[in-house]
Amino acid sequence: MIMKNKELIRTVKFTLFSISAGIIQVLLFTLLNELLHVDYWVSYLTSLVASILWNFTINRKITFKSSNNVKLSMLLVFLFYLVFTPVSTVLGNIAEEHGVNEYIVLALTMISNFVLEYIYTRYVVYRNSCDTAVKKDNNECE
Repeated sequence: MIMKNKELIRTVKFTLFSISAGIIQVLLFTLLNELLHVDYWVSYLTSLVASILWNFTINRKITFKSSNNVKLSMLLVFLFYLVFTPVSTVLGNIAEEHGVNEYIVLALTMISNFVLEYIYTRYVVYRNSCDTAVKKDNNECE
């Protein structure tokens, strides 16, 4: 029962932080798309990278509480996005060029990103390292 509660709390945290990353992504995408009139794929990629960096940093520290090597964790996340990013960018660009509203395309890619990233992050990146980070006393050196 305790493990189920822990996973539920972890899932809720991931969801809330993903929403915050989604807000960052949508705001940056909107700024680039509406105010600067940047092409869809440039707006999407720039806003996606900002969202990824925010989400990775906060979820590693707060949601998964992992002591895993940061470089290794980032490499594993990079490998996920090495597949997800070109696929979502090309498909999104094709959809947008065929008349699908860019915000609908963005919403669909964000939802698929959320679901796939949680599964990958939980069961690949932090598979054996959830809750391994040790809180340091205020007197300890970093």
